[in-house]
Amino acid sequence: MKRVLTLMMRSTRTLALVALSLATLWPNGPAFAQGVTTGALNGIVTNDQKQPIQGASVIAIHLPSGTNYETVTRADGRFTIPGMRVGGPYSVTVTYSGTAGTAFEPQTQEDVQVTLGVASDLVFNVRSVQVQETVTVSATVDPVFSSSRTGAATAVSRVDIATLPTLTGRIGDITRLTPQAGASGSFAGQDNRLNNMTVDGSYFNNSFGLGSAPGERTNVAPISLESIEQVQVSVAPYDVRQGSFIGAAVNTVTRSGTNQLTASVYHRMRSDDFVGTEARGLAVTPGTFTFRDTGVWAGGPVVKNRLFVFGNYENEEDKRPLTTYRANKGGEPVAGTVTRVLESDLTALSSFLQSNFRFNPGTFADLTDPTPAKRYLLRRFQSHL
Repeated sequence: MKRVLTLMMRSTRTLALVALSLATLWPNGPAFAQGVTTGALNGIVTNDQKQPIQGASVIAIHLPSGTNYETVTRADGRFTIPGMRVGGPYSVTVTYSGTAGTAFEPQTQEDVQVTLGVASDLVFNVRSVQVQETVTVSATVDPVFSSSRTGAATAVSRVDIATLPTLTGRIGDITRLTPQAGASGSFAGQDNRLNNMTVDGSYFNNSFGLGSAPGERTNVAPISLESIEQVQVSVAPYDVRQGSFIGAAVNTVTRSGTNQLTASVYHRMRSDDFVGTEARGLAVTPGTFTFRDTGVWAGGPVVKNRLFVFGNYENEEDKRPLTTYRANKGGEPVAGTVTRVLESDLTALSSFLQSNFRFNPGTFADLTDPTPAKRYLLRRFQSHL
C-alpha cells in the first residue's frame, strides 16, 4: 500500500511539472499578426573619417504633442527608435561628449516625418573639433528610399488626405493612389475580399464580403476621412507584424490631439445641379438628388505633453431617386426611361388594395431613397515620456 501511494505521488508530481512546463511555453493568448500602427527612425552617426560614433545620444521630439523618444548609438554608429507616433514634424537632436577634444556641438535636424509601418533613414556626418570650434554638419533623410522597407507600400499622410478631392468620402478615394490599385478595391490583381483592413491595429474587414470595404454596399463610410491621420497600403510585405491576407494590407491610423487646441466645422453639399444632362449628344436624366454632410472635429491636450484627446462627429444624408424609370401615360413609345407599364394600371391596383385590404402601397412615381449616416469617433492618446 505504501509503495502504491509513493508511485501515485510521483505520477502526480510528474504531471504537475509537465503542466507547468506547458503553461510556461504556451502563449497567454492567440498571437495573430495585426495592422501596424506606428513608424520608426533608423540612422547612423559618423565623423569626418566616416568612422562610426558610439554612445551618441539621439532625441526625437514630436513637435505638435511634445512626445519625445530617446536612444543611443551602437558600436557601429547606428541607432533605431521603434514604436513612434506617425506623422510629424519631428525634431531629431544628436549630442555626444567623448574624451577630451572629441566632442561636437548638439546638432538638430528639423521637419522629419515618420511614416506608418516604415523606418525613415537619417544620416549625420559630423566633424570632430575642439570645444569652442564651429561644427559643420550635413544630414539627409529620405522617407521613400528606406533600408527597412518590407515590400511595396504606399503611405498617404494627413496633409494629402486633407488636400485630395473626394466625392464619396470613403477610404477607396485614398487607397486608389496606390500604383497597384485596381477596380473595386483590389490590389495587384487580387480579389478585394483577400485584403486585410485595420484601424488602429484592429481588424476592420467586411466579414461577408459584401463590397471592398465596410459600408461599401450602402455607400456610407463608417469612419470619416477627417478622423484619419495616415493610411498605408502594403502589397506582399515580408514583415512578420503583418499577416492574415494575400491581397493587400490597408492600415489606417486615426488622429490624436496635440498640445495646441484645434477644431473645425465643415459642411459639404452636392445636388443634381452639378451633374450634366448630355453625353455625346444623347440626353441623360440623372434624376433629382441631394447630398449634404455636416461635421465637426476637435483635438487638444488634457495634460500637456502627456495626454491628448481627439473627437469627430458627422451627420450625413443622401437623397436620390430609387429609380429614374416612370410609368407609361398611355400611347408613349417604350424608350429611355419610359416603361411599358401603364400609369392607369398602377393607379387601379393601388385603389384595389386600399378598398379591399385597407393597404396603402404609397406612390409609384418620384420615389426618393434617403440614406442617412451618423459617424462618431473619440480617441485618447497618451505619450510615453
